[in-house]
Amino acid sequence: MLTAQPKPTSLSGAGKPQRVGGKAATFSGFRPKVTVRRPIIRAVISSEDSKTGVETAEKLVESNGSLVSSRKSGGINVRAVITIRKKMNEKLSERVEDQWESFINGIGRGILIQIISEDIDPVTKSGKTAESFVRGWFPKLSNSPYVVEYGADLTVPRDFGQPGAVLITNFHDKEFFLMEIVVHGFSKGPVFFRAETWIHSRKDNPESRIIFKNEAYLPSQTPAGIKDLRREDLLSLRGNGKGERKLHERVYDYDVYNDLGNPDKSKELARPVGGTEERPYPRRCRTGRPPTKTDPYTETRIEKPHPVYVPRDETFEEIKQKTFSAGKLKALLHNLIPLIASKLASSDIPFENFSDIDNLYNDGVLLNAEEQKDAKKNWLLATVMNQMFTVGDKFLKYDLPAIIKRDRFSWLRDDEFARQTLAGVNPVNIELLKELPIVSKLDPAIYGPPESAITRDLIARELRGISVEEAIEDKKLFILDYHDLLLPFIEKMNALPDRKAYASRTVFYYSETGVLRPIVIELSLPPTPSSPRNKYVYTHGHDATTNWLWKLAKAHVCSNDAGVHQLVNHWLKTHASVEPYIIATHRQLSSMHPVYKLLHPHMRYTMEINALARQSLINGGGIIEACFSPGKYAMEISSAAYKSLWRFDMEALPADLLRRGMAVEDPTVPGGVKLVIEDYPYAADGLLIWSAIKELVESYVEHYYSEPNSISSDVELQAWWNEIKNKGHHDKRNEPWWPNLSNQDDLSNILTTMIWTASAQHAAINFGQYPFGGYPPNRPTLMRKLIPREGADYEKFLQNPEFTFLTSLPTQLQATKVMAVQDTLSTHSPDEEYIHQLHHIHRPSFNDPEVQKLFELLSVKLEEIERIIDQRNKNAQLKNRSGAGVPPYELLLPSSSPGVTGRGIPNSISI
Repeated sequence: MLTAQPKPTSLSGAGKPQRVGGKAATFSGFRPKVTVRRPIIRAVISSEDSKTGVETAEKLVESNGSLVSSRKSGGINVRAVITIRKKMNEKLSERVEDQWESFINGIGRGILIQIISEDIDPVTKSGKTAESFVRGWFPKLSNSPYVVEYGADLTVPRDFGQPGAVLITNFHDKEFFLMEIVVHGFSKGPVFFRAETWIHSRKDNPESRIIFKNEAYLPSQTPAGIKDLRREDLLSLRGNGKGERKLHERVYDYDVYNDLGNPDKSKELARPVGGTEERPYPRRCRTGRPPTKTDPYTETRIEKPHPVYVPRDETFEEIKQKTFSAGKLKALLHNLIPLIASKLASSDIPFENFSDIDNLYNDGVLLNAEEQKDAKKNWLLATVMNQMFTVGDKFLKYDLPAIIKRDRFSWLRDDEFARQTLAGVNPVNIELLKELPIVSKLDPAIYGPPESAITRDLIARELRGISVEEAIEDKKLFILDYHDLLLPFIEKMNALPDRKAYASRTVFYYSETGVLRPIVIELSLPPTPSSPRNKYVYTHGHDATTNWLWKLAKAHVCSNDAGVHQLVNHWLKTHASVEPYIIATHRQLSSMHPVYKLLHPHMRYTMEINALARQSLINGGGIIEACFSPGKYAMEISSAAYKSLWRFDMEALPADLLRRGMAVEDPTVPGGVKLVIEDYPYAADGLLIWSAIKELVESYVEHYYSEPNSISSDVELQAWWNEIKNKGHHDKRNEPWWPNLSNQDDLSNILTTMIWTASAQHAAINFGQYPFGGYPPNRPTLMRKLIPREGADYEKFLQNPEFTFLTSLPTQLQATKVMAVQDTLSTHSPDEEYIHQLHHIHRPSFNDPEVQKLFELLSVKLEEIERIIDQRNKNAQLKNRSGAGVPPYELLLPSSSPGVTGRGIPNSISI
């Protein structure tokens, strides 16, 4: 890398960059006069041959204090304008420090800039260079009070060529956020260097930062003068795989999931490592913390409020941090501050009637007088409570979720239970039932007879005259099957306090009226010697007792669905699986690479939110374990799903729909597939978005890879794909289903799948969490009782079925915990970047009008898709998205305002 080594002078020093492992580029020093108010700095770098290899041009100081070149051949005066963003919320000490740094920049002592030419210096065999310290203040060109600009004036030789890179060295004591550098004065017009990066202090790292100009180059097309910089920049991002990472660093490396447990604190908090042969898992970002004392394979944890390392540019910006923290306080209140939880212990009681649930929205959680008195004695508790109170004694007051805003009893109906499998927050598990009998793939020696208790006769009785064979042939039967995934864990889960679960199967019938309805539910427990077929079947029935048992069975199915949604479809298949793509992209693709530029908006904030999740959501004792049925076995179930269910080629929407039997191939329609159920809102809207993304990606790939063999010969691209398979998803590296990467179709399909997953797929299964899950009876995240069958519990059920139902749901404390998390995770930040805005986001990164036109066409197409979705939601024939009390399906509408809106497709997994 290049390292700035300043020459000491009376006032300032100029850098002498040292290239690690390469040729040195030597620069001259300068001494600006203090008496001059705002001298213009001009530095010239000679590329002429000399005995030392580099000749420094003589510099003269004019009477006005400016520096001019004495080269006989003359030079070109250029000016670099550097844009820096300051913090929005500064303490008084930081404001004083900022003023001092501004003064230092003004007199030319704080920031060294070095311009690197695309042309080779015949002596150094590397890019020609010119340098100067940033000096002087510019009038504000931005309306933002947080944006400041500085200038640096340089003189370059006439044969300098076009600049291709800029090196920045920060001589301040702290980092700063560099937005952009624009170099004026070259014959082809201004040269833009988009940065959007934190520049570390030289005290933390002596290496200079490399910023490339806003132009995409394949590796083979890289201008000769910046080839070495391209390679060195990638090397700096990979690190050496050793030591503990520091917060200012930008090192991307892999590690297993070995930081979720805390065995040093308690044996109960020990957790197995995810990412082994026994428990495979995608890789996370390496932090390099030392192992625990108790278990050498477990990494020590960093607990809140201390931050977990992610590469510096992956952290939340201030607006995002403020939004996340505001919602996070609700979860903190109940989960992460034991003192508060103990003070609210009296709230950890069951819901005893539906009014208790309604009070969460009408009144909020109330503290009695004694609790308030005790709380105010403690400073920490009182401080947090003061932030959380809304009106009087109320806090944790929730907005009414969308699912009950129009119809508070909709969750009770069978058609709504079924509708949510197609248009809810987890519409990705329903499958076509292709044959009977339904047979498990689990080992019958351990889990009993493989045949389901859902028989052909049972189904026939619910079809109302339609034969089973006819229903299967006409693709009218569907299934939600969590049996094989969950049954191996049920015994352990049910041994946990206040946790009771079954492995469920639910069969649905799609009637001629266009409505899906559940017809039979199977709930299974592990076999016992006295009950080798521990399977129970429930149907709707026509009497009061059967109806209430059916409601309890549906609640257990919803609990399973909530767990699989959170641990598999949401966390594993989006958050965890995408992180290796991001790591590999930074390690193997230069920021100049067109694929890097395409993917970059789809990587924003993901590593930070994943680190926060490992810290307080999916960790041992975290919110997911506390509030979802699997408890401490949550990540083991997620690992089992990765082992048996996850495969990259099936993460594409059309492939997933075909795999589940929810579509058939049809090249004449968007996405190349035709839906079996036309009124399948997630899939119907999703195919429009998928097709728009794919059309963009195919045109983009064609633009950059038009030459034969250009993909197979792209060394960075091939290294990127190999690393994703072999390192990022190491435990799946030998699977035969990984796509090849040899032609345009291969690359287009891979990139479309990645962008779809990070944008629309995540949006569809994330931003409906509070709108659907914010009402506990609709999607209970755990059940605390098995369905009563005999004895005293059954008698109590007969006497008061409502009480049995409600006390089977999460407690009030558990419900408010998970509602707080769902509220936070469903919230769009004010700085959210949406998929229809890509043409604005990409504009500073490309100087190619053809590429910009591709993104503008995508924006136009997405605006049209939004209109189509709005029209669909008004179509009375589409009963899964319209009707009395039915909320419209908006999760795949591209745009949104901030907050919990139940709509909007961010470019990346940002929450």
